[in-house]
Amino acid sequence: MKKVLYTRGEMIEAGLIHTSELTVTEAVTAIDVGSGDMPVLATPMMMALMENAAMLAVREHLPEGCTTVGGHIESSHLRPSRIGDVITAVAEVTRVDGKKIFFKVAAYCGETLLGEGTHLRFIVDRKKFLEKLNS
Repeated sequence: MKKVLYTRGEMIEAGLIHTSELTVTEAVTAIDVGSGDMPVLATPMMMALMENAAMLAVREHLPEGCTTVGGHIESSHLRPSRIGDVITAVAEVTRVDGKKIFFKVAAYCGETLLGEGTHLRFIVDRKKFLEKLNS
């Protein structure tokens, strides 16, 4: 288990975990998102919920002025979810390598596994990251 110690004294390490929740509405269906033509939870929205859980798992442990951005996500989507279903996504830090944070992610409807995979986020200085957009 590799740890990264920042100047603020905060530490990001394997085992940090967060759960995010979403209720399926028409706005997050494959029809509205444009990823399909069925009134079920869109795969991109399930993956966005997984990314949200990962972002929040480490947010309080980052140095002042820093955030994380997604670099890669890979996930299965095994079962559909209908409008009204409550979806939870769980992200757990599995490894830290410098500014790279690796996660195990999964989404559930109740106890039913909807999808699982891996996610990579990069620690970035918020100000410098945004300045690059303008140059």
